[in-house]
Amino acid sequence: MSSAEPVDVARQAEPEILGTGSPLYQTMLVTLLSITFGIVFFDRNSLGFLMPFVQPQLHLSDTEVGMLSSALSLTWACAAFGIGYVSDKTGSRKGVLIIATVLFSACSFFSGLATSFAILLGARLLMGVAEGGMMPIMQAVVAEEVRPEHRGLAMGVTQNFGSNLLGSFLAPVALTTVATAYSWRHAFFLAGIPGLIAAIFLWKFLRPPRSEAAPGPARARAAVEARPLLKEACAERNVVLCALMAIVLVSFFVVCLTFMPLYLTQVRHFSPKTESWLIGSLGLSATAGAFIISALSDRFGRRPIMIIMPLIGVILPLGAMYYMGSAWVLAAIFVVGWGQTGIFPLFMATVPSESVDPHLRATVLGICMGTGEILGGVLSPSLAGVAADRFGLNAPLWIMFALTLVGTALALGLRETAPRALARARLVG
Repeated sequence: MSSAEPVDVARQAEPEILGTGSPLYQTMLVTLLSITFGIVFFDRNSLGFLMPFVQPQLHLSDTEVGMLSSALSLTWACAAFGIGYVSDKTGSRKGVLIIATVLFSACSFFSGLATSFAILLGARLLMGVAEGGMMPIMQAVVAEEVRPEHRGLAMGVTQNFGSNLLGSFLAPVALTTVATAYSWRHAFFLAGIPGLIAAIFLWKFLRPPRSEAAPGPARARAAVEARPLLKEACAERNVVLCALMAIVLVSFFVVCLTFMPLYLTQVRHFSPKTESWLIGSLGLSATAGAFIISALSDRFGRRPIMIIMPLIGVILPLGAMYYMGSAWVLAAIFVVGWGQTGIFPLFMATVPSESVDPHLRATVLGICMGTGEILGGVLSPSLAGVAADRFGLNAPLWIMFALTLVGTALALGLRETAPRALARARLVG
């Protein structure tokens, strides 16, 4: 099945069978999942934000800094592949999310206890295992529960709103403040608490999706029917291009959050407080993008938005290296340049889910997210760390610049999947 358009039409025509529940529940669902994923990113990004404190105390080289980021991305990717597939096979969604939320919170506490590179590496590896499968499952739930005409916005908010408000804006400010007043260890302990609270809310308020509530034999029959489509789904052009875009733009994301704090403090000589606010401005950008970019893609189509936004990202590394004026203006440059992260839900979730059979959504989402993590998130920070040790901290920023151009080139080959854009095309045709 090369396109999910017939499925969407059927879904609209038969709400009693494939309906998405009340609008109130849809809103609550997206809000809860978005906040939970925000807590995931609060924990995931914490090491990068705290690295100016951790690196000198644990005597880490830039290569080791990159390896720590790569380690989490490696196990995150493996979990995204494996857990998404298991979720599709078993129909389990809610239980996996709750267990993973508790586990990654515990790993944040373990990070705060680290006394060497090896111990910190182990803690980050375990955190990736706990966190990696969460987003494929969350987006599969959203795809099942939210109507197609609002899918882009819902998926964008789920993946980008909480993760950037909490993980990219609040995290650098809060964690740097705690690390300055107390220690970086206390900051890691703080980062672990919200996940335990989120697990309770998931347990109390998340309804099992329809696929999970279906009788066991029905789920097993659906899995058997879906198996032959897996090869066809992976052969779908959009899935391949989205996986490649994930590699490139996840690399941009991870390299920036790993090395930009070090560049701002060591090369630009900003204070930790100013650096934390500059990095926090990235979170404000992506928080707004969770609504704006995703909504624009619903209205005007996925493809044009995914072509334009990576090009905007070039101003971020260039601004960091060459703009020497006010920190406020630099923050504005960061906000605009980071806007390209608004398309992350599109190539990781929305476009792949609209391009394949519904029974394969968590699997294909896991493929796109996992590929981005294992080839982008794992390799890129380590390579950027080696480049930084050899050529200086400017090298990771030039890598970011090149990645944005490749992202736009890949987006040119996408096939449009937005329901409104396809409906307009049929009317014109």
